[in-house]
This record gives sequence, C-alpha cells and structure tokens, in this order.
Amino acid sequence: MVTLKEIAKAVGVSPATVSRVLNFDQTLSVTAKTRQAIIETAEAMKYETPRARNRAYQQGLSKVALVHYLRPDQELVDPYYVGLRLGIETRCQALKIETIKVYHTDSLPEASLLRSASGIIAIGRHDDNEIAWLRKHNRNLVFADFSPPTDEIDSVESDLMLATRKLLQSLWQAGHRRIAFAGWVDVYDGVAAKLPERRCRAYIEWAKEKGVFEEHLCLTGSKTEEGGYKLTRQLLSGTDRPDALVTANDNMAVGAYRAAHEMGLRIPDDIAIASFNDISVAQFMNPPLTTVHLAAEEIGENAVELLLERMSGRELPKRVTLATSLRWRGSTRPLPPESPN
Repeated sequence: MVTLKEIAKAVGVSPATVSRVLNFDQTLSVTAKTRQAIIETAEAMKYETPRARNRAYQQGLSKVALVHYLRPDQELVDPYYVGLRLGIETRCQALKIETIKVYHTDSLPEASLLRSASGIIAIGRHDDNEIAWLRKHNRNLVFADFSPPTDEIDSVESDLMLATRKLLQSLWQAGHRRIAFAGWVDVYDGVAAKLPERRCRAYIEWAKEKGVFEEHLCLTGSKTEEGGYKLTRQLLSGTDRPDALVTANDNMAVGAYRAAHEMGLRIPDDIAIASFNDISVAQFMNPPLTTVHLAAEEIGENAVELLLERMSGRELPKRVTLATSLRWRGSTRPLPPESPN
C-alpha cells in the first residue's frame, strides 16, 4: 500500500502537507500548483485515504451528474467555469465518485440520466423550468455558482453584488471618479431577463448612491472578449472619457485592453481597467489586471460537500457564500496606504 511518506518524497513536501491536502484542509497555506501535484501524484500511485474509501461509499454517493448551463464551446473559452468544474471533478475523484458531464442543449437533460445519478450538481444559472425538471427527477440537487430564487435547494456561490461594491469602493479610494461599466443582460431561452446581471445592478446602485451615475457610462453587450472590445470602443470614443472601466469578467477585460491599445491609450494613465474572476492570464497581461478573485474551484469542492451532507441525512437546505478577494495590480492606480490605527 502506498504511504503518505512516499507521496511526499515524490512531490518534495512533508507527509503532513500531503495528509492535509488529501483531506482537503482549507486552512492549509499551499500553492494551487503544489496542491494539484499532490493530488495527481496520489492518484497516479493509486493512494486512497480512509476518508475517500469510506465516506462516499457509506453515504451512497457513487455517481454525480454535472449539469452545466453552458455549451462545451462556451465553457472552453471561460477559464472560470473550467476551474469550477475541475474543483467538482477533483473532489469527486478523491472520493472515488463517478462524474457525468451534461452540457446545455436546446432540450432538457435526459430524465433517465438524471434518475440514474446519486445526485446532481447544477453549474451556473438555470431558468425555472430547468430547475423544476432537475428537482422532479433527482431530489439530491445542489447548485454551484448560482442560488435559485427559493431557499429550498442547496447552493454555493460568491456574493457578486457585494464583490462589485468592494471593487468600486477601492477604485474610488484610489482616486478614480468617473467609473464606467461594461457588462451584459442575462438571456435564457432567447429572452432577455428583466434586470441586468448582478454586477451591473450593483454598479448602478453604487453609482446612484454616490450621486455619480451617468447612464451612458453603463453599457451591456456580449460577455465575450469581442463584447468587451466593442463596448470599450464605444465608452472611450467620446471626448469626455471615464478615467476607469470595470468589465464584468476577465474575458471582456482582454477585449478592453485591445480596444484601449488600438486607440493609443495608456493603462492605467489614460484609462484604468478592473474586472472579475482572476483567470490565470490576468496576472500576465500588460499591465497585470486588477480583478476580483472568485474562488471557482472552492465553489466546486463545496458543492460536492453539500451533496454529501444531503445524502448523509441533512434535511434543512443550506446556502453557502464564499468570500471574494481583490487582486490589486498595475491596471489601476495604486491604493493609498492604510492609515495607522
């Protein structure tokens, strides 16, 4: 039988670190690269922790259906959702749980597939008909990165409206006064939602509270790189430009960078840019992108934990909200130093 010491030697860390990683100790301070190396090495050496051998088996969780709100091609270009799915799959692998991926199509997921799974983790926002369909065919249901408009279903996500306000207030503290926003309006079944996406709503509320809201500085379009490019060209084409731009995700920020560079604008001297998700490329952009870190993989891991709790007998539905953190980088003015206590 493979030992923790053997895995530790192969990776170059201590056995205690290996033990804590394989038992998903969230208090352990270790890089994502090291954590992944430990997990992959343990799997390659066919190591099984007692927790992985027994917990899922005892609770009857053998197969999980991952029902995604995106199509495969849409997920592929969005590293945030790739990371979230990998968080689910890695946690399931450690617990020896089979996963089945069900991507979005023009029809509802096959009923027999949903019934054959021990439980369902639904990724992203689903409409009311889809939620009802999932609940009808499997009572063990958890949503990841979305909380349905009911408190009767388990869910785990980040508070995007709070995260938006944190980012906007930090930009204000850094001296930015005319802050524009580029986002999108959610569309389901070809119909636009009555309200813009949450980050856009939070921006409007914050700007109105500050008394600085200008309707022409809040635009919506596609959530893609091309969408960010087009909206940024539109926002920066006037003579009275904003001094900062917030895009609703990092893909849009990539397009915003391209538009600013084409227009001969310097970041952040002429236009500061900040965003959300903290995808891996963000820190390597020129200049590195200020962005809100959303714990995608941890959302996935916690969704698996909620499913395990549900199957172990918990009846009271639970909503889990994970904290966000700001990655302040060179695309915005430096934050002023904190005043001493």
